[in-house]
Amino acid sequence: MKYSDITKLKHLAQDKISRSANPAIVRNSTIFFKSMQELLKQEKLVKKGLKVNFYEYGRGGSQTTIALQNFIADLEAAYATFLTSTGFGAVALAIMSICRPGDEIIVTDAVYAPTRAITSKLLREFKVKTHFYNPVNINTLKSKINKRTKMIFVENPGSNTFEFQDLSKIIGIAKKRKIITVIDNTWGTPFFIKPLKIGFDMSISSGTKYLSGHSDVMLGSLSVSKKVYEKVRFCNKLLGYRASPDDAYLVLRGLRTLDVRLKKHEENTKKIVNFLKKEKKIKEILYPHKKGSENYENWKKYYSGSTGLFSVIISSKNRNSIYKFVNSLKLFGIGQSWGGFESLVLYQNQVIQRVYKKYIKSNHHIVRFHIGLEDPKDLIEDLRKAIKKIK
Repeated sequence: MKYSDITKLKHLAQDKISRSANPAIVRNSTIFFKSMQELLKQEKLVKKGLKVNFYEYGRGGSQTTIALQNFIADLEAAYATFLTSTGFGAVALAIMSICRPGDEIIVTDAVYAPTRAITSKLLREFKVKTHFYNPVNINTLKSKINKRTKMIFVENPGSNTFEFQDLSKIIGIAKKRKIITVIDNTWGTPFFIKPLKIGFDMSISSGTKYLSGHSDVMLGSLSVSKKVYEKVRFCNKLLGYRASPDDAYLVLRGLRTLDVRLKKHEENTKKIVNFLKKEKKIKEILYPHKKGSENYENWKKYYSGSTGLFSVIISSKNRNSIYKFVNSLKLFGIGQSWGGFESLVLYQNQVIQRVYKKYIKSNHHIVRFHIGLEDPKDLIEDLRKAIKKIK
């Protein structure tokens, strides 16, 4: 019987052997086998590219991490999932598994800053060339493709500026030319969108964010299709990517309430956005809220919901007044990351790099919010008082 994701979140990863609602936390380095024959038999299966729950050494994981891998793979509708110690580790694993000297990679211009650094700087040292495309103009992607193009790397929505792309068009272009596609799906989560079902070869989620939801974990997941499974498995094992069983357990625990938390994040965010719409000092809200806009239509086409992360553009000639606005918020923590239970705020101008649309103007300031699980009335009142600081 097929169950909905809501039901799966509650029942996946139950320990059938111990009859526990949750799997045990198993920490290991050495793994014991009944015989050499058992060890060698499973090694052969893995080398054939068959997906098996097999770990011969602690570097390959433990019972706890295998449980989380299977949980996320089911949620992603993936052939397999690999875990890394951070969300960005999953980005690095995806790229390093596929790209080789002489290859070229095409990356969305609105990408996470560390992803931009690894593709435009580090890959250059390994003779891999990077091109950036405009996420709101698919023709700029088409124009970068040549015989050496190995990968198209998408982040949807765009980092900090939240551009939503027409994903099926990108997949169509890539499949016609046999190019590997990767998407950083941390914002949407596999609960709101399943990229591999659309046709992506790899889907990245930072377990640090919504999957855990409690701001106490560093973990990443890379879910893959059968097409790229063996390349990723080989690279994952060779480079020693591994998630802690303790962190894996915390993500397993957090996943049980993913649907409930996301619903509350979405409800709270819509209330905050509706409040900010009426504020004259807020020039633009970078969130899929405006019906008829390209962002809204592309979001609606692919996602079953929206999460709690968005940015606003504030027009002001006085940067210090923006700092005062941010600093005076009482219920919004100033800090990196997002996706946890708490609300956050960050002034982002200093980290936004773009080849195409230039957001950084002398009087434009981008402030990013993550709306947490607090009472939205309290958050709105906090914002109302702080906005008065903007001059």
